[in-house]
Amino acid sequence: MKGLILSGGKGTRLYPLTYTLAKQLIPVANKPVLVRVIESIRDAGVHDIGVVIAPTTGQDIKTALGDGSRWGVNLTYIMQPSPDGLAHAVKISRDFLGDDRFVMFLGDNVIQGGINRLISDFAGSGWNSQIVLKEVENPRQYGVAKLRADGTIECLIEKPADPPSNLALVGIYMFDATIWEAVNTIQPSRRGELEITDAIQWLIDAGRTVYPHVHQGWWIDTGKPMDMLEANGLVLEELTPTIAADAVIENSQVDRRVTVEKGARIINSTVRGPAIIGENTVIENSYVGPFTSIYHHVTIQNCEIERSIVLEHSAVRDLDVRLQDSLIGRYATVCRNDERPKAMKMNLGDHSTLWTV
Repeated sequence: MKGLILSGGKGTRLYPLTYTLAKQLIPVANKPVLVRVIESIRDAGVHDIGVVIAPTTGQDIKTALGDGSRWGVNLTYIMQPSPDGLAHAVKISRDFLGDDRFVMFLGDNVIQGGINRLISDFAGSGWNSQIVLKEVENPRQYGVAKLRADGTIECLIEKPADPPSNLALVGIYMFDATIWEAVNTIQPSRRGELEITDAIQWLIDAGRTVYPHVHQGWWIDTGKPMDMLEANGLVLEELTPTIAADAVIENSQVDRRVTVEKGARIINSTVRGPAIIGENTVIENSYVGPFTSIYHHVTIQNCEIERSIVLEHSAVRDLDVRLQDSLIGRYATVCRNDERPKAMKMNLGDHSTLWTV
């Protein structure tokens, strides 16, 4: 089998962070979401992976991932000139995929438990496709499946105004070579895109076997700030905490649910997990609360922060109120002016400086 990761899209729901950073490279528990997807596919035994990229963010993704050897995979990059739909992304990947079976994974999704069993089931079956479904509260925002009484798929609808069920397509799909006829036959939707739901519906209507797997664990589409924070918290809870041998912890309380990476320094501070402190980061005279990820080369001084994500080379200093439920971009600075602030909650883009008043 081969893997196909879709990593295009502008990530507008994560502005201003994604003005200067591909949304798939935003870290969850100090690891980019896209890397988590690569590792999930690799751990399922798939090592040849195509990555569909966009002109706006493709070079950043290529620079971050390289040839994939760091994670034991072989990466091939496939440029999608414009956002013409998931089925279009499959269509332009034909040269890479050939007639091999493949798993397609959206590069901004985080799923509990990995995909080992899914890959194993599909590889050992005669199915033409397998799709992953999850019960959601807001099915209007997703492709939705309606199942028959025997558990087979009756139909799929993309972002329906009146959803026939609450079973959303998670963003993990498996296909064999029959998908090529489907993507070459369907027509653009009202949105002007080649929809993957239409391609799968074509397979169903053509009598192909499409097996639905209903995922029982958690799944997060990290398309919005609160979704990103939710995913961060869920992944932090699953980490096995470690403290690097060269980490410095002086006059501080660091509980057993905290991961401290190499070169980090925690001085006169309290850190409560689940949390992660990145490489060469300094936490001084501060409180870091649960569900917080501080990336590498960050400075946190004289402040409190909780349930937040702070990206690399940033600084948060001298705040008179707790910073929480926030995303802080790369090379950003948050610090206090002379007047005392009342509250603070933000999404701050890269290379920003914020003085509170």
